[in-house]
Amino acid sequence: MESKLIIIRGNSGSGKTTTANSLQNHFGHGTLLVSQDVVRRDMLKVHDSEGNLSIDLIRQIAEYGKDRCEFVIVEGILYKSRYGEMLNNLIQFYNQETFTYYFDLSFEETVIRHNSSSKKMEFGEDSLRVWWNPKDYLGVNGETILTNNMSQNDVLKLIINQLKK
Repeated sequence: MESKLIIIRGNSGSGKTTTANSLQNHFGHGTLLVSQDVVRRDMLKVHDSEGNLSIDLIRQIAEYGKDRCEFVIVEGILYKSRYGEMLNNLIQFYNQETFTYYFDLSFEETVIRHNSSSKKMEFGEDSLRVWWNPKDYLGVNGETILTNNMSQNDVLKLIINQLKK
């Protein structure tokens, strides 16, 4: 089986998890979703600091999916400074059969999207501002930038169409 790695990154509240969950539902059985929040906060209960344990576990889970799952989705804020080397190694591991997306939204649009999500009660605008890290592109070939003017449906259609090629 030829596996495809999908990397979805961006600031908190931008729509990464919603997109990743929708893609997993679309592709169905055997689609592996590796969520940074689940691995870091739920499984390991570690802070998002340099060298935290989640970095290696995310890599290991994503590597496990290669040749076992048609689609492996890795999603999260995944700051380039902390996760960039691991993500680049995954891209190499998947023999460049990778689709990379970055939500490059304005802070204002991020707040609007966050306030319409189920996580709006978990944290607010002040936290979003503290975590804000704009233009944190991975800088790999083919990285697709997702912008303010793209709806959730637009993003899903774009990704699905790119994966069909």
